[in-house]
Amino acid sequence: MKVPPINRIGIASAFLLASTTCIPARAETTPMSPGPVRLVIDLKAPAKRFASEFAGLMTEGINHSYDGGLYGELIRNRIFLDNEADPVGWTLGIPSNAIASMAVTDKFPLTDKLFKSLEVVITKVGANQAVTVSNDGFWGIPVKPATEYRVSFYAKGNSIPKRKKQKSDPDPTLFRAPLTISLASNDGSKVYASAVTPPLTENWQKIELTLRTGKEVVSSKENRFEISASAPGTFYLNLVSLFPPTYKNRPNGNRPDLMEKMAGLQPKFLRFPGGGFLTGIGSISTRYNWKETRGPLEFRPGHPCWDFRHSDGLGLLEFMYWCEDLDLEPVIAVFAGYFHDGYVPAGPLLEPYVQDALDEIEYLTGDAKTTYWGAIRAKDGHPKPFALRYVEISNEDYENDYEGRFAQFHDAIKTKYRDIQLIANYAVRSRKPDIIDHHFYQSTEWYVKNFHRYDKADRNGPKILVGEWATTRWEDKDKWEPNLVPNLGQALGDSAWMCAMERNADVVIMQCYAPLFVNINAGAWVWRTDLIGYDALNSVASVSWNAQHLFNTHRGDEVLSASMDKEDSSNPFPYSVTRDNQKGLVYIKLVNINNYKRDVSVILGKNTIVESQAEVVTLTAKDLKALNTIENPEAVKPVAKTVSDIASDFNITVEPYSLTIVTLKLR
Repeated sequence: MKVPPINRIGIASAFLLASTTCIPARAETTPMSPGPVRLVIDLKAPAKRFASEFAGLMTEGINHSYDGGLYGELIRNRIFLDNEADPVGWTLGIPSNAIASMAVTDKFPLTDKLFKSLEVVITKVGANQAVTVSNDGFWGIPVKPATEYRVSFYAKGNSIPKRKKQKSDPDPTLFRAPLTISLASNDGSKVYASAVTPPLTENWQKIELTLRTGKEVVSSKENRFEISASAPGTFYLNLVSLFPPTYKNRPNGNRPDLMEKMAGLQPKFLRFPGGGFLTGIGSISTRYNWKETRGPLEFRPGHPCWDFRHSDGLGLLEFMYWCEDLDLEPVIAVFAGYFHDGYVPAGPLLEPYVQDALDEIEYLTGDAKTTYWGAIRAKDGHPKPFALRYVEISNEDYENDYEGRFAQFHDAIKTKYRDIQLIANYAVRSRKPDIIDHHFYQSTEWYVKNFHRYDKADRNGPKILVGEWATTRWEDKDKWEPNLVPNLGQALGDSAWMCAMERNADVVIMQCYAPLFVNINAGAWVWRTDLIGYDALNSVASVSWNAQHLFNTHRGDEVLSASMDKEDSSNPFPYSVTRDNQKGLVYIKLVNINNYKRDVSVILGKNTIVESQAEVVTLTAKDLKALNTIENPEAVKPVAKTVSDIASDFNITVEPYSLTIVTLKLR
């Protein structure tokens, strides 16, 4: 699949998708450790406080993250705009001796935004036969037992032209029959649920039905959605939708298992829409136009990006519902004139996009009675204004007069919303941003060597959002990993980097891994690696998900002063020490990327009183290439144990290739 070039810090401008990386397995004969190291923790020194929203999520539409991923819709190409001529995702089933055809047409627009529909012409069909239009969804339709599916679509029969008949006119036989709606196996041997519509008329009518599967149904994804007709004539379809149960039962909502995996990380913010999904690829018309993602689905045309068209059913308001459902702080990126093949210069030509950003902020935060866009938000279903503290100006926008464009957006937004924190893509000089966004896609080796990167960061400059980061390979010389979700070797790189960010929480106030999602089916993805993988039916939390879960649940509220002596500068031993003051807990995180054990002497100080038992959680495996899969989702998981003889000074042995977290209880 062709992937457009993208600017990334620290990686090539194009994705390298084909290569095999040789990662060493754990040696059968464990080498000797270079000797113990001392980790000295000063419990009385001034501590660095974590920002309340330190760990969060970043999302964009890559890898079928929304359509075919988080967004609950199961029908692909539901408004027939994926291709101007071909009904992509749809198949026509014609019985023997029957005659039928289907095509995308613009003869009968549903709205000015949904101007294409599917025309089905049945010229001949026998008794006890049916012509079937089917959709196999996003690499399968998931069917589960005792489950209710909501179906909705627009349909109309043909009408007789009020003029002399033309060759292009539909079949004169009037279609006024009902349609049968079903969930069926791909081979047609099983029908799991079905319902019948009212007879069609010559006008568009919205049809809403419910399909319920039986308790005896076995969960599967090799299924299709069918619309069947048993009479001759011509009928039309548009906005065909099939929704399974959604998270918190939200209409037009999200897939529950993916929402639950995000909730399990205990994130505090959501950065969106991000990436090429925001800026567009190829032309400015492919950008994220928030105004076309709001309101009824009948008026959302979607937009193309990442070699497929997004429905934008998951629009701006749905993003905010996502934040509400997981109690997340929204961090919104606005389009600032840059798209991947050009840009709008600062000045009068940029002003409409500045106004779009101001309108977007008003839509989210404006009073429903006194502001124009606030009233529209209320009409769209959310009367209460949202809280919004962070706005990022563009995404990975490093050239093309970003200085001038940032200044124009900065001045306009700060004039009207002075309390909003503005995030820049780099350290601009034209205005002082509140926060700078750093992106890193690097190797485990790089993250370990750069463990002290933020130790000497300017404490008087703008704060830092590490808005995208991920370990993509083991060593700098390696090419991209063949796996779609991170293996243990990559999870250790991620852990080393999380230690580096935690230790500098006074300057790194927010951080989020990217990309978040990947549909694992061939043809669904263009980027690896990604935190959470899934197909139509199941999902898997990666080894790196486990590492992040451990960090986010073993953090507390402040970073303690700690130092490690005998640290090898060529092979650092990443660590972080934090404290939860309310619970009286100290968390010691240690990342060993070596294939031998490391002995650590922990020094808390003579006057420290600590409980004699401590919890030790270890994330490791025998092979650095070990990873979690849909077939084996717990291949690599944390293991906890209790150790004794803990005192103010104690020793601990860290396993090879491991993340280890020691939890101490202070008295």
